[in-house]
Amino acid sequence: MEQCKYLKENYEACFNVWFSERFLKGETDDSMCANLLKVYTKCVEKAIKEQNIELKDVEVDHLETDKEIPHS
Repeated sequence: MEQCKYLKENYEACFNVWFSERFLKGETDDSMCANLLKVYTKCVEKAIKEQNIELKDVEVDHLETDKEIPHS
C-alpha cells in the first residue's frame, strides 16, 4: 500500500498536532483531521480491493490454532 504512504503521513502529522495541542488540553473535538482520515481510509480500501485481500481473512484470529506461525 505504498500509494497510501503519503496520505498516512499527512494524517499522522495532523493527528499528532491535534493530540498534543488540543486533546491534551481538554478539547475532544477530533474533526480537525477528519478529511485527511477519510482520504487515507479510501486509499487503503482501494489498495485492499486491488490486492484482492478479504477483510474477513485479516480479522481471523490465528493464535493458538493450527494456522499460527510456529516460532523457531
